[in-house]
Amino acid sequence: MTIRETGIEGLFHLIPIFFEDERGYFFESYNKQVFNDLGIKENFVQDNLSKSQKGVLRGLHFQNPPHAQGKLVSVIYGAVLDIAVDIRKNSITYGKYYAAELSENNKHILWIPPGFAHGFLTLEDNTIFSYKCTGLYNKSAEDSILCNDPDLNINWGIVSPKLSKKDQNAQRFKGFHSKF
Repeated sequence: MTIRETGIEGLFHLIPIFFEDERGYFFESYNKQVFNDLGIKENFVQDNLSKSQKGVLRGLHFQNPPHAQGKLVSVIYGAVLDIAVDIRKNSITYGKYYAAELSENNKHILWIPPGFAHGFLTLEDNTIFSYKCTGLYNKSAEDSILCNDPDLNINWGIVSPKLSKKDQNAQRFKGFHSKF
C-alpha cells in the first residue's frame, strides 16, 4: 500500500496495490499492521454503506467527543469527490481541507481521524460509498458544517448539489466552536 501525503497531520490517503486479470481484481482494503506502522491504533466498530445518485452532496458531518469517529472511507461502485476538513482547534491546519477523488476504478482510500468534518459529492449515478468507523453512531453527538461555507471555500465543482434538509441548515464555519 502506498501512502500519499495530504499536508494535514493524521489524515492519510492510501493507495492499495491491486491485482487485476480477466477474472476481475483483488486488493487489500485494510491491514491492521499497516495502520499500526502509521501510528493508528484505532479499532473499527461499525461499517456503513450509502448509495447515492450523481450530484448528491453529503456533509460536512462529524460526531463530537466523547462519541467522535475516525473513518476509513472508500468507494465500492461509482466515484466521489471526498473532502475532509480539519476541525481540531489546536491544529496548525485548522479549517483547511483535503480533497481526493475516490472511485471504484482507482480504489483509493482515505483515513480520516477523529477531529475532522467529512463530506462527499457523488460524481456518478448509483455510487456506493463505504465508511468503516471507529465509534458507534450517536445521534446526540452528530453535528455538521455548511458544505458550501464561503469561509472554507471548498471547490465542489458543482453549482446546485442535492442536499438533505439537515445539510442545508448546517452551521457556518465562522462562529463554529470546535469541541476537538
